[in-house]
Amino acid sequence: MSMIRDLRAAVRPALRRGHTTPDYDPTRDPSVTSAIVDCGVYRNGKRVSQHVSPTEAMARVRAEGGFAWIGLHEPTEREFAGIAQEFGLHPLAVEDAVHAHQRPKLERYDDTLFTVFKTIHYVEHAELTATSEIVETGEVMCFTGRDFIVTVRHGGQGSLRALRHRLQDDPDLLAKGPSAVLHAIADQVVDGYVAVADAVQDDIDEVEIDVFSATNSAAKSGRGSARGGDAGRIYQLKREVLEFKRAVSPLLRPMQLLSERPMRLVDPDIQKYFRDVADHLARVNEQVLSFDDLLNSILQANLAQATVAQNEDMRKITAWAAIIAVPTMICGVYGMNFDHMPELRWKYGYPAVLTLIVGICFTIHRGFKRNGWL
Repeated sequence: MSMIRDLRAAVRPALRRGHTTPDYDPTRDPSVTSAIVDCGVYRNGKRVSQHVSPTEAMARVRAEGGFAWIGLHEPTEREFAGIAQEFGLHPLAVEDAVHAHQRPKLERYDDTLFTVFKTIHYVEHAELTATSEIVETGEVMCFTGRDFIVTVRHGGQGSLRALRHRLQDDPDLLAKGPSAVLHAIADQVVDGYVAVADAVQDDIDEVEIDVFSATNSAAKSGRGSARGGDAGRIYQLKREVLEFKRAVSPLLRPMQLLSERPMRLVDPDIQKYFRDVADHLARVNEQVLSFDDLLNSILQANLAQATVAQNEDMRKITAWAAIIAVPTMICGVYGMNFDHMPELRWKYGYPAVLTLIVGICFTIHRGFKRNGWL
């Protein structure tokens, strides 16, 4: 893993140099880190600057008002150090933002709110298997201050570019300041949860139909049919649902705080919007919890189906053993070397015994067949 991280750290700057965006030009300031995706100054709901560095952006904000929005993608410690110093970000929050792999949370450091969101992306697949990757996770971290918001994104999903342009088309909302951006990010993340939950529901429905249709078919035919692949798919779904749950459940408390507790850094009008986000999140959380319970039921049904199939096999083996026991017993008796045995010297003794064996075996076979053992 360390070799992969070193390789990514070596390759990423080269990729960034080859990647250009219409919103930000890092060549204007050689001191600007390559991790910056966009940097802009907003005043009265409108963007008033293009292609500026974080230092220039904050200088304009402090001189003319408004707020700065700086977006970064997977910055290193060295790349983030200058921005952290410029905005006075707490070292503990900076460490979390750089190294990622944090649980969703909301923390306050002096005059800065530090928020962590886990983004979830549904992985499309032609067929659900025991090794299918269903969800991919990433992270978006927000440093929200009185006149700035710094967003740090990790992972290939959860781009904020479309969100930035959408907000710029709604100046009335953007005029509320950095808290409006924070709400928009939270809303986009939770909307992503809703979409993923619907897609995962379809996968669970597919597995449920397969398992219970196989169970019903076995019940009607009187034969069990175990499907080991279903158990593997169910376990895979449970793992992916657990990953989903780790993103959704810890975010409930931060959203409740943002929607219910008055905060200086959150505009009162924006707080009303956070209530809507918290409500959507609560519904998704209930849905994810129901996924876990439903998968447990499906797994138990699948295991019961496998047990029935094993019992069916044992009944068949027992039935055939009982049939074979008849000729074994009779032949064993007549195989004993005694002179005085019934019908031993009879001309038709041999065919009579064979007829008796076949008759008894046929009768037993009919009985087992009628009772569903064969």
